[in-house]
Amino acid sequence: MKKPYYITTAIAYTSGKPHIGNTYEIVLADSIARFKRMQGYDVRFQTGTDEHGQKIEEKAIAADVSCKEFVDDVAAEIKRIFDLMNTSYDKFIRTTDDYHEKQVQKIFKKLYDKGDIYKGEYEGMYCTPCESFFTASQLVDGKCPDCGREVKPAKEEAYFFRMSKYTQRLIDYINEHPDFIQPESRKNEMMNNFLLPGLQDLCVSRTSFQWGIPVDFDPKHVVYVWIDALSNYITGLGFDLDGNSDEMFEKYWPADVHLIGKDILRFHTIYWPIMLMALDLPLPKQVFGHPWLLQGDGKMSKSKGNVIYADDLVNFFGVDAVRYFVLHEMPFENDGVITWELMIERMNSDLANTLGNLVNRTISMSNKYFNGVVSDKHAEEAVDAELKEVALNAVKKTVQKMDKLRVADAITEIFTLFKRCNKYIDETMPWALAKDEAKHDRLATVLYNLVEAITIGASLLKPFMPETADKIAAQLNTSLREMDELDSFGKYVSGTTVAAKPEILFARLDVAKTMEKVNELMEAQRADAAPEEEAKEEEPVIDIEPKEEISYDDFAKMQFQVGEIIACEAVKKSKKLLCSQVKIGSQVKQIVSGIKAYYSPEEMVGKKVMVLVNLKPAKLAGVLSEGMLLCAEDADGNLALVTPEKPMPSGAEIC
Repeated sequence: MKKPYYITTAIAYTSGKPHIGNTYEIVLADSIARFKRMQGYDVRFQTGTDEHGQKIEEKAIAADVSCKEFVDDVAAEIKRIFDLMNTSYDKFIRTTDDYHEKQVQKIFKKLYDKGDIYKGEYEGMYCTPCESFFTASQLVDGKCPDCGREVKPAKEEAYFFRMSKYTQRLIDYINEHPDFIQPESRKNEMMNNFLLPGLQDLCVSRTSFQWGIPVDFDPKHVVYVWIDALSNYITGLGFDLDGNSDEMFEKYWPADVHLIGKDILRFHTIYWPIMLMALDLPLPKQVFGHPWLLQGDGKMSKSKGNVIYADDLVNFFGVDAVRYFVLHEMPFENDGVITWELMIERMNSDLANTLGNLVNRTISMSNKYFNGVVSDKHAEEAVDAELKEVALNAVKKTVQKMDKLRVADAITEIFTLFKRCNKYIDETMPWALAKDEAKHDRLATVLYNLVEAITIGASLLKPFMPETADKIAAQLNTSLREMDELDSFGKYVSGTTVAAKPEILFARLDVAKTMEKVNELMEAQRADAAPEEEAKEEEPVIDIEPKEEISYDDFAKMQFQVGEIIACEAVKKSKKLLCSQVKIGSQVKQIVSGIKAYYSPEEMVGKKVMVLVNLKPAKLAGVLSEGMLLCAEDADGNLALVTPEKPMPSGAEIC
């Protein structure tokens, strides 16, 4: 009997079409689900849409449609994108589904009846996009601490959840289950910033808008987003509070992993576990807060023409190339960066060259020298043992990485095998062996080893690039293997005939021509920007006290260049300083900056910045600084790094 494995994504908010950063999560979850199936698990993979709330009500009014019409359209678009990316979810839940709404009402009433929910009044600052209340002390520079947007004062009657009743119980649980919150840094953040200081009771109903699930015993209230949205993980399994749950709930709950963005970690590791404790239900085994996939030149905006959507990327590169990029380029804990230029680079180097060319060469040589018949003649040499070792180690290491959800690292292990295959070709030189009749069996053995190693690599690649893996297997006239079939080298059936003509898996792209088409797409995006995005209020200006005039000779003494931040960490002895390693051309300089209040170390990595290079080195808080990062400062003292408007190489002179 297969062991059950239940994985979920956060449900997507139906406020608009998801960009590639939103789409990344479903692809990540899909790769994990497919890998677990490959290992023999009985996988249940759930995703869906979060469809209630004030923001949606406002958008529907602006669009002059009903709220249900609005969410129907957006949910359909989200599902289209998820399907386009070849994701293998088993359930797509919508929070407007009748069965979900009924169970949410039951859950709310149950918590009210046992005294965990009570009626009161809320007065505070409200962030509409986050649908969250905050006290003045929780705000950051007067704005929402989660998203940085404006907040408005709000006061209304509301129901509250007694979070404090369960705080110590949750702290104990987290301490007793060290893998419950991953990565480790996320656990520390939740404990130190929220649980240990003490939880405030949570507002769980609203009266200022109507688009939500009504509180059935007090209809002027609608159930607030967190009880509504978070409950999807059990309602989607057929949970019933009256004791008539579907057998799927008994089989798959508790979830093996909730895969979510790091921005909603608090709700999934504090609010949701406390709700489950109050309902006497088991907690999920793990909540994994993945980092963000960011646009290379800043925040995505239609008016700036830099929003990247999954379907646009697919039109340029294909589904599997996009899957490869978003999975491979995302670090385990730090944010990843996506740019069109980097996509083209990965397409040409990793996919067209390392993988595509390997498969093409191997099939072409098999056809040229043996009419496509691949046979193991057992004419082994020492170099073969190393290839076999790398292939079997790739299996072992990929499993190890995936057990820790280190998906990018797992893909790296697979491509290490493909790179070793290319090196094996260079070492054995089949074209030279073909000139010597006495080397006939050796040549056959070399090509057999290549086909077998590629088959192993393609089998491992299946969860991440399913269409590509299937194409490779079809060209090699073999089947992809499940994990328990990857325990040894040499299972490719000797005497099999490969495809008569290899199919090009990934075509190299002309950088200039591709970027020309990208720029046309971005220009069209700017032209189609929503009127409200174009017609923003004129930004305020700032006048500062002028300094003494300088001559051009004075200015010419300063050397400004573009730098790329490759590493960053907080300075231990300072509350304000970050220490960055900045690549400037072929050199790396260490620069200390007083911007810790405005950027986390993770946000800094990957940024292109403007650097004063020839500033005399100095020690700040005992740390050597070899330059200065240029920043802009507004009237409130907020800082922002000055970055190049267009992509520029590290070391470019600023003049």
